[in-house]
Amino acid sequence: MITFLEKTQVPLDECNQLIHGNYYDAHRILGLHEIDKKTKVIRLWRPGAQQLHLEVFGKTVEASLVHPAGLFEAITSHKTTPKDYRVYHENGLLAHDPYAFWPTIGDVDQYLFSKGVHYNLYEVLGAHVTTHQGCVGTKFAVWAPSAKRVSLVADFNYWHGLANPMRSMGRSGIWELFVPGVGVGEKYKFEIKTQTGQVVIKSDPYAHHHEVRPSTASIVADVDTFAWEDQQWLKRRATEATQPKPMVIYEVHLGSWKQRDGRPLNYRELAEELVPYCQKMGFTYVELMPIQEHPLDESWGYQVTGYFATTSRFGTPQDFQYFVNHLHTHGIGVILDWVPGHFPCDDFSLARFDGTALYEHEDPRQGLHPHWYTKIFNFGRHEVSNFLIASALFWVGKMHVDGLRVDAVASMLYLDYGRNDGEWIPNQYGGKENVEAIEFLRHFNSVLHRYYPGAVTIAEESTSFGGVSHPVESYGLGFDMKWNMGWMNDTLRYFSKDPFYRHYHHNDLTFGLLYAFAERFILVLSHDEVVHGKGSLLSKMPGDYWQKFANMRLLYSYMICQPGKALMFQGGEIGQWDEWDANREMQWHLLQYPIHSGLQALVKDFNHFYLDHPCLWERDFDYTGFEWIDFADTGNSVISYFRKGSDGLLLCVHHFTPTYCPDYVINLGNVSRIQEVFNTDAEKYGGSGKINTAPEVVYNGDGRSVGVKIAMAPLATMVFEVDFH
Repeated sequence: MITFLEKTQVPLDECNQLIHGNYYDAHRILGLHEIDKKTKVIRLWRPGAQQLHLEVFGKTVEASLVHPAGLFEAITSHKTTPKDYRVYHENGLLAHDPYAFWPTIGDVDQYLFSKGVHYNLYEVLGAHVTTHQGCVGTKFAVWAPSAKRVSLVADFNYWHGLANPMRSMGRSGIWELFVPGVGVGEKYKFEIKTQTGQVVIKSDPYAHHHEVRPSTASIVADVDTFAWEDQQWLKRRATEATQPKPMVIYEVHLGSWKQRDGRPLNYRELAEELVPYCQKMGFTYVELMPIQEHPLDESWGYQVTGYFATTSRFGTPQDFQYFVNHLHTHGIGVILDWVPGHFPCDDFSLARFDGTALYEHEDPRQGLHPHWYTKIFNFGRHEVSNFLIASALFWVGKMHVDGLRVDAVASMLYLDYGRNDGEWIPNQYGGKENVEAIEFLRHFNSVLHRYYPGAVTIAEESTSFGGVSHPVESYGLGFDMKWNMGWMNDTLRYFSKDPFYRHYHHNDLTFGLLYAFAERFILVLSHDEVVHGKGSLLSKMPGDYWQKFANMRLLYSYMICQPGKALMFQGGEIGQWDEWDANREMQWHLLQYPIHSGLQALVKDFNHFYLDHPCLWERDFDYTGFEWIDFADTGNSVISYFRKGSDGLLLCVHHFTPTYCPDYVINLGNVSRIQEVFNTDAEKYGGSGKINTAPEVVYNGDGRSVGVKIAMAPLATMVFEVDFH
């Protein structure tokens, strides 16, 4: 009887490693190898098989079983190349041998990745259909430096964990495999054997598409062949990067904005519906709550498992590209919420990816978020920082989005965020600032702005950390803008008060102007304020039915008039009564009632009024664009100020009580003419109709103008054009 060692040149120990799933370089054994100058051997691995046929130079031959576990060999000519033979698989199809090909990843890729500066990493790691050494197939690559073995498991190999071991690329920790014949639509995962012998199956962190929850397989996808038509938009975005621009942002949760037959709309349907709505309403951008892949609907997308994948809930990556393209070609920008601060603990995803704390910190005092029970990224590890920066560049570069709003920045900046004494580890200087996260954010912002001028980054940062929206060159974090959480909290607290008591809280209105130009702010009425028992915006308003809607009209117009860009969450513009529910569509039926349609009309008209008057947005981040007229009229709960721009100025007056003052005087000298150009109390909006048809200039005994007299409408914003001598 011929023994195993007499039938093959493979060393017994290496063969045993392959058979038992411990081998790190199957290409060393398998594939096409030279025996001598005249012959080569084709060595194939089919676990458990007793027969194996292949086609060599067009002729079918049977390979010899050289090990009962499923190792086969066939002798062939020395002229044989990887393209000259194909293997018959269980389904009867022929395919080229994955183990006959050279690596798809080069030394430069590995070097840049190890340094954390491989900015197009999304084109190297993951799954990509390509032509390699003349064969069409898919190259797979994943980072798992502590793994003992990584295998590709997929539909084509019946999810057999020993069938297709991947090749370790050495110190970089990358494993790769090129599989000829595999294309778009193939479902796959990575089976990882850890150093302790545990076997885990993980989705691809770099995949562009995944199965619809609750299934978790990754899917080979194509993000490179969509026919974009937004070149003019992108060119204008870059050339106008430093120019002032109006921004009225509509925050949208795609699953609940609008539904059809009890299901959410898909990306293409949403594009067709959102474009005319935003155009009608005067919104210049939509900001999408996270559409990166996430397993749990209840997380609203803020616990991400696919940092390079659009969620399959609403369609394919190409469907999302259509969505962005359609909005761009109709003049509407797209901003995405992006969550680099933390990730969920799901066992199929990033957590302990190769059996170690790869993406996160090992110590729970650094690596586990106490509020959300999620993992915190290890920002100091170059490869992790590279993973996140490449994710940001992917969304702006490949998917053409116009900006990223970074969620929960405060949780990234502070090591003691949400922790008690003894539950956190100080930085190397003994402080609480997360130095590595700060450096990551500065790196992210500088790279994104260098590669994509005009794309915006926005920080949701709730503390007084200095320089969030200051340039990196000036030691800031480099964000373009920051959500003004202080303004939101102060304003909503003020509006929740009964107007009778508001004069005691006048400071809530004026305090924000003390720091309004310390950062580049966006004023927000976001989804965070209409969930978890907080009620809808309308339900927060005091007073009777009429007063609630008057307060809503006043709130929105007040936000638009203030310095800073503006954002409103879906539903606020129609006066939704119920708190937002991510599983139900907006209460569109309310628009059949005049008071609700009047509120929507107010939002629409005021947005367009804002767009038509650059003085309301041209100098949002410059103190020269704002001038107080009167901030001290606590008795009447009135404030007035100028908004200034290159086209002139507007006088904005806000009255926060339901009383009517027909002869209210604002001390304002040297006025020659005053005309009201907007009043939120107009009857068409559901107001009482106390508009100013003929505001007067007030003169003193010497004939000099010393003020203006207006009819002060109840719970209203009034905007005036003013001319001076």
